[in-house]
Amino acid sequence: MTIKTSILATTALTVSAGLALAESHGNMADSMTLVSWGGAYQASQQKAYTEPYLAENSGVSVTWDESSPEAVAKLRAMNEAGNITWDLVDVEAADAIRLCDEGLAMEWDSEDLAAAPDGTSAEDDFGDLMVSDCFIPQIVFSTTFGYRTDMVPEGVEPPTGACDVFDLEKYPGKRALNKQPIANMEWALLCDGVAYEDVYDTLETDEGQARAFAKLDTIKAETIWWSASAEPIQMLADGEVFMGSAYNGRLFSAIVEQNQPIGMAWDWQMFDIDGWVVPAGLPEDRLARVKDFLFYATDTQRLADQAKYISYGPARASSAPLVGQHADLGIDMAPHMPTDPNNAENTFVNNYTWWADYRDDLDAKFQAWLAQ
Repeated sequence: MTIKTSILATTALTVSAGLALAESHGNMADSMTLVSWGGAYQASQQKAYTEPYLAENSGVSVTWDESSPEAVAKLRAMNEAGNITWDLVDVEAADAIRLCDEGLAMEWDSEDLAAAPDGTSAEDDFGDLMVSDCFIPQIVFSTTFGYRTDMVPEGVEPPTGACDVFDLEKYPGKRALNKQPIANMEWALLCDGVAYEDVYDTLETDEGQARAFAKLDTIKAETIWWSASAEPIQMLADGEVFMGSAYNGRLFSAIVEQNQPIGMAWDWQMFDIDGWVVPAGLPEDRLARVKDFLFYATDTQRLADQAKYISYGPARASSAPLVGQHADLGIDMAPHMPTDPNNAENTFVNNYTWWADYRDDLDAKFQAWLAQ
């Protein structure tokens, strides 16, 4: 089969599947509320997914809500009130597992998703990234560190990774860290000498948690805690901090698109995956629209298109070879991905199933520690 024939066949399948959804579910809703993280990431979703979808579906509108950081708490509250106002929610894998376990996200049939252009099923194309029956993966990203290149002390090598954040003598200045336990607890143990393979076993114990907090105590007085993902980028841009954790796509935008004096410290970047969940209990017309959108927005080409706008790796195996250049700058995007071999010499893969079990407990302990 030629490439052109394959594309035409895939397009025909997409159209027929969309028509089938419309017929089987009745009238689709003409609006959707999508929940995401704001900033460069949400902009990449809008350009790669919603703008082309709306261009092909006249009369449909999309409203964005930037509440993904509070998605679990807000969906719990909506469910208790019996008023689900969101249609589709972007969350990290651990939160997707929690929402699925609590019955707050609907289970998904991978057969409702587009196959790869060569006919590979969506389930096989996403592979191990489909970590929950309720989770539809989009991207692989990392939480890593940026630093001010003009604030590196004279004669000192620039920082290379997470453990440099704990070295106040070599790298003086304020730090910016996410106001949550994920990544911070792992980095604290790793940089205190715990072997990579032992981090989560150690973190399950009271002694291990105390050890992580003790390590974080060494920089607590010099740390500004952020909640919104735009905050560490702004603090770095303003020179308010020397070094801060941030999502690699946000750092890419600041460095490459905005030409900020910021460098990347990739060592022990925290790998994670992001994707969609559909809130449980949507009315049929809203669910029909969401299914139609998801079939379109998570296909091979759409996930590859997102990488034109942000340095996150697409979750489909079939999308990776299609990653090309930045849509506006014309630079190759592959070297800016967290999965690039030059960036991934030492990586820490987030154990999202572990966090699904321990998140609520460690959230409470972390907030109590912050208040001390």
